[in-house]
Amino acid sequence: MSRPKRADARRNESTLLDAAAAAFVDSGVEAPVRDIAARAGVGVGTIYRHFPTRADLIIAVYRHQVDACAEAGPALLARSPSPHAALGEWLNLFVDFLITKHGLAGVLQSDSPGFETLHTYFLDRLLPVCAELLAAAASAGEISGGVKAYELMRGIGNLCIGSETDPDYNARNLVNYLITGLRQTSE
Repeated sequence: MSRPKRADARRNESTLLDAAAAAFVDSGVEAPVRDIAARAGVGVGTIYRHFPTRADLIIAVYRHQVDACAEAGPALLARSPSPHAALGEWLNLFVDFLITKHGLAGVLQSDSPGFETLHTYFLDRLLPVCAELLAAAASAGEISGGVKAYELMRGIGNLCIGSETDPDYNARNLVNYLITGLRQTSE
């Protein structure tokens, strides 16, 4: 059994993963390791010490961002003025996660065993958060009940397809229309 990482080691790893994610957004998943290291303020050796292969780094970035999106849901629910507002903010974070993954889609189709588990991890972490936000908004009477988390997330994923390659297409606008459309109005 391994010991838990120290707080500073977790912060350093988080900084490194955030830097890698930013580099992937700017340059795709083939971004040079030296660029990632420079963004993180570490040496190239530090990256290889934590992530011996590019696949290890990509998987870690993906999991880190899934975790951040999952952890945001309960926090938004606690601090937002309404469950519908929390749902809207979270769905916008989800959109950001999806559209900044250019290059990952092809890589995630890889035969690498590490990539096979990522989709399951994604669903296991994010579906319950979306379901919780939907249930809270339905309980508050802000949306109709019966909206399924999987269908909503899948639909949003489909709305995001192509947004990174077409400057005239704004998936965020369409998702905002969808969020507004979920709102139940009293008649």
